[in-house]
Amino acid sequence: MFFNTQSLNELEQRYRAHLINSLSGFKSANLLGTVDKNGQENLSIVSSVFHLGANPALLGMIIRPHSVPRHSFENILETGYYTLNHVNEDIVTQAHQTSARYEKVQSEFTETGLTAEYLNDFKAPFVKESKIKMGLKLVSEQVIELNQTHLVIGELIALNCPNSVIQPDGFIDIEAAKTVAITGLDSYHTTNKINRLSYAKPDTIPKPLVTL
Repeated sequence: MFFNTQSLNELEQRYRAHLINSLSGFKSANLLGTVDKNGQENLSIVSSVFHLGANPALLGMIIRPHSVPRHSFENILETGYYTLNHVNEDIVTQAHQTSARYEKVQSEFTETGLTAEYLNDFKAPFVKESKIKMGLKLVSEQVIELNQTHLVIGELIALNCPNSVIQPDGFIDIEAAKTVAITGLDSYHTTNKINRLSYAKPDTIPKPLVTL
């Protein structure tokens, strides 16, 4: 089946959304934890987190247009802090449920049965049931003029994960943490590692790295 601009634009809205959202392949599944200045907590699933740099440690995230209330986004702008928590196999259904349109006075933690926890005086709630938890400080927010989405850039200032998932060279084995991936809007996946390969150099065939 071949699509061009015209045929894509003529597709039924939900069909088109599923089609286009699936094209980018496997995406990360994270729970975005925030709280406003009055202590009202919010939790939402996001699949648009990406690496921006290691020094300083920066992560980017795309937030949909602020044409309707976006409680998580509003809380980030208000407080400057948020958490990203890997979704694992044990909490997939609860994590997906956080995408429901709850009122601001309703905490998705409470509504889905997930547990908010505050670690080392960090100002936003982590998800207790998550294995890999990141605390970020907002450093930049930009509107992408093409579609009015928001690019949120955070600096990693807190990290909590089990010692057992960190390899001797610093590599985090996310499969050991039972982290899942997302495709499209509603499909969740476990993964199987093929290999870690040595640093690529010209005229050298990469070799498998030994995992300890």
